[in-house]
Amino acid sequence: MIVSGSASQSLAASLAAETGRALATVEVERFPDGELLASVPDFAGDEAVVVAATVSDAAHLELLQLQDAVREAGATTVTTVLPYMGYARQDKPFAAGHPVSARAMARAISTGADRVLVVNPHAAVTDFFDPPAVALDAAGRLAEPLPGDLVDPLFLAPDANARRIAEPVRDAYGAGAVDHFEKTRRSSTEVEIAPSDADVAGRDVVVVDDIVATGGTMSEAIAVLAERGVGRVFVGCVHPVLAAGARLKLARAGVEAVFGTDTVEGAVTAVSVAPTVAAAL
Repeated sequence: MIVSGSASQSLAASLAAETGRALATVEVERFPDGELLASVPDFAGDEAVVVAATVSDAAHLELLQLQDAVREAGATTVTTVLPYMGYARQDKPFAAGHPVSARAMARAISTGADRVLVVNPHAAVTDFFDPPAVALDAAGRLAEPLPGDLVDPLFLAPDANARRIAEPVRDAYGAGAVDHFEKTRRSSTEVEIAPSDADVAGRDVVVVDDIVATGGTMSEAIAVLAERGVGRVFVGCVHPVLAAGARLKLARAGVEAVFGTDTVEGAVTAVSVAPTVAAAL
């Protein structure tokens, strides 16, 4: 059965339809003192697929309880699907005395999982898990919601390393070139992104990344593209976190539309990663 975390209900439903597996009932409540209780009252079977984006501290706790609940209900095999893994960006200590948060979270999740699937983790986190863990690439799904009439499209990644995100989108779209912004890290919290020298005049540009959080540096770079006579600008991201007014920042920079997947379910979710996850189960 497929067991859904509170933040991944649409994806879990799509995955159930994609695989023909049943969806378990999940009940989440809180005790008077605020403590969480996540249960699966009708779970049946030997195999559980727990689908839970850990978009918050509470979501992490809910996932741990769901893993334990399905064991208590008789599951002998637990596959944990992390559509979006919170804390994954801190894969090394930022300063003396800092934790490696991705490792700490992976260790906790490992206690209840026999196998872990992580969709486009921001950093190389799979080695932090004790059971076998696989990183799934769902970037190509971002081509589906794009308009079919892009003019001489250019798929731009935020840096050279992120071309691995942009290239599958271009390949799935079937036309266009790939380039990347130049990124300079000023501090642990400040990043400067400058557009490449690619000719964008009159061309439609799709800026592609694995995650858009605050959108600040990206919107500044896109504004420069506008000064260079760019055509339409679209943003595609696997994980549309879009915190701190990110969507408005991108709109003010001239972005026509933002497309995201259902790894982080929200207003810009336009396509599901369910086929990618289903193929790995």
